[in-house]
Amino acid sequence: MAETLRVGIAGLGTVGASVVRVLRDKAAELTRQCGRDIAVTAISARDPKRDRGVDLSGAEWFDDPVKLAEKANIDVFVELIGGDEGPARASVRTALDAGRHVVTANKALLAKHGVALAEIAEKRGVLLNYEAAVAGGIPVIKTMREALAGNSVNRVFGILNGTCNYILTRMEAEGLTFEECLKDAQRLGYAEADPTFDIEGNDTAHKLAILTSLAFGSRIAADDIYLEGISNITQADIRAAGELGYRIKLLGVAQRTESGIEQRVHPTMVPTASVIAQVHGVTNAVAIETDILGELLLSGPGAGGNATASAVVGDIADIAKSRPGFQHGPVFGRPAKELQPYRKARMRSHAGGYFIRLTVLDRVGVFAAVAKRMADNDISLESIVQHSDGKGEPDKKTVILVTHETTEAAVRKAVESITKDGHLTDKPQVIRIERAG
Repeated sequence: MAETLRVGIAGLGTVGASVVRVLRDKAAELTRQCGRDIAVTAISARDPKRDRGVDLSGAEWFDDPVKLAEKANIDVFVELIGGDEGPARASVRTALDAGRHVVTANKALLAKHGVALAEIAEKRGVLLNYEAAVAGGIPVIKTMREALAGNSVNRVFGILNGTCNYILTRMEAEGLTFEECLKDAQRLGYAEADPTFDIEGNDTAHKLAILTSLAFGSRIAADDIYLEGISNITQADIRAAGELGYRIKLLGVAQRTESGIEQRVHPTMVPTASVIAQVHGVTNAVAIETDILGELLLSGPGAGGNATASAVVGDIADIAKSRPGFQHGPVFGRPAKELQPYRKARMRSHAGGYFIRLTVLDRVGVFAAVAKRMADNDISLESIVQHSDGKGEPDKKTVILVTHETTEAAVRKAVESITKDGHLTDKPQVIRIERAG
């Protein structure tokens, strides 16, 4: 049997403690699967005296994760600290420079520095594994990096944030407001005290940027993603979507277009009969469209200690199965130095149907004026419905439009014109309608 794989773990929060527990509880099974023992031999966390409910005996303690990465007697450095700078970045870079394999769940770090870190890993001949960084326990990274060899990816999209999916699910199922659902998500631990990173789409954007690089062989471009969150979704939108045969989901979408690569994160209406519309609660789902395989949908737990720990342990096990002299594959599916510069698609080039909700003054000519502005921008309407705003205000009406395929530029221009006409009493709502499997 090969020598024991020695693991150092930096960060003992919910995920880190779960990783230690799984490695200890499943030690015999992992040895059978990997052909060698796996042992946690070094630990770094903020408070060495805190009881984390796991046995840390036999592991050397380091107050500084960078020192652990540099000096500990380990083969694998596991980074579970979080953040795109500071000790997370410094310790990962130190471990790679020292010729140690790295496992991380840190999507923010990869979205900002992933390509540079991949270049170091490939130069040093070590692995940089990050399955837990995207979609929790769903093996989407391994699938895209290994299982789809020979396939050309046309589009990748999905539900990548469990907090947002939980909120939208509760809003639809129970008729609750966004604020009520968010408060409950915080109480249950699904949302942070400051939920901005989740609900405004930043978390989804980081994950999407990584998937985009894997899908299209481009350098990571997390700052070139069109971004909208879910904080402006109301019960009026939820109800209207249901009446029209749609369900609202926060999707991350990346696709290849004639003008470049399009990356966007935003609330989306998907047909209720589609598979992705049936993904509820904190569950994540990723759809990958390819030329050979067609569409593949992966779904499962997207967050939480056990789901994330499962992915981290899987990455460690992959390293344990490798042997000296084994030629490791590139971190992002292609050698980091061969990743192409990101070429952003033309601004707002997305074409498709749109849902538009307008709250207008109830006066003669408004309905016709709205329709005219749509026609002025060559927007064909599939349906247009007018009813009271539902707030007991008789001087206001809600106009709901569903367009045939058009461009976002045309929709935004039409809505801007309607706003300037002075017919609106509230901010207009525009939600894309996405074809989905």
